[in-house]
Amino acid sequence: MDVRRLRLLLELSRLGSMHEVAAELGTTTSTVSQGIAALARDAGTALVEPHGRRVRLTPAGARLAEHAVTILAAIEAARVDLDPAAEPHGVVRVAGFASAIRRSLLPAIDDLSATCPGVEVRISEYEPPEAVDLLSRDDVDLVLTYDYNLAPASWRSEHQVVELWESPWGLGVPAGGTGRELSAYAAHPWIVNSRHTADEEVLRILSSMSGFTPTIAHRIDSLELVDDLIVAQHGVALLPLNRPTHPGVTVLPLREPRVSLRAYALTRRGRDRWPPLRAVLERLAASVR
Repeated sequence: MDVRRLRLLLELSRLGSMHEVAAELGTTTSTVSQGIAALARDAGTALVEPHGRRVRLTPAGARLAEHAVTILAAIEAARVDLDPAAEPHGVVRVAGFASAIRRSLLPAIDDLSATCPGVEVRISEYEPPEAVDLLSRDDVDLVLTYDYNLAPASWRSEHQVVELWESPWGLGVPAGGTGRELSAYAAHPWIVNSRHTADEEVLRILSSMSGFTPTIAHRIDSLELVDDLIVAQHGVALLPLNRPTHPGVTVLPLREPRVSLRAYALTRRGRDRWPPLRAVLERLAASVR
């Protein structure tokens, strides 16, 4: 059914006269009459009947007018929701890794609560492969992901990528360790991420350059648990340099080559025109500046 014809029927139910409908909508009585007749053909039943010198809605016409209220309201809500100039209003689903959620997303949410109260952000913690898969299925609107300078991610043509920040990484070893180079820990067991392979790829590149093959003993997602394993002398691992660690852990800088984690905001191309998502992205970008 044509939405414009539903509007004619709704106005007729409210005003009771095709002439008044025409005046209200800035058209002609003939156009209103033809529109109602076409709508009746679409519906397969009469929608109006003579009533003196005027017309009135049939029971079927009255029922369709009731539906028109809901239909037109839903269409208007969708128009406002998608209008780039509209006040942001809606739920933005975000999947991301813990560090970016803490460092970038939580401050953005705090600002949104004060400036865009109509925007609600729902957070799920995922590692990059899982989060990007959710984005490809439209199960989330925004992904906070990362790669390393020595293991760059491959983005798809559908992805729109905004770089957020970069964090230097080093070698996490027990406090008081005497070795200052990666090769000094060649015989140690190593700890890598359990849900993403990027840090393992970086480790294998670095160890190859240092002339050894690492023994991967543990696969751990939580950095706090990695700290505990290092303190307990169960392994060593790559860790952020600028993150507070356990007092029993020392993070040694890596040079030649340096290692850095790079955080990104990832969306599907063109989706950032949706006002709620654009509001979140703007605040993420502002936090970087």
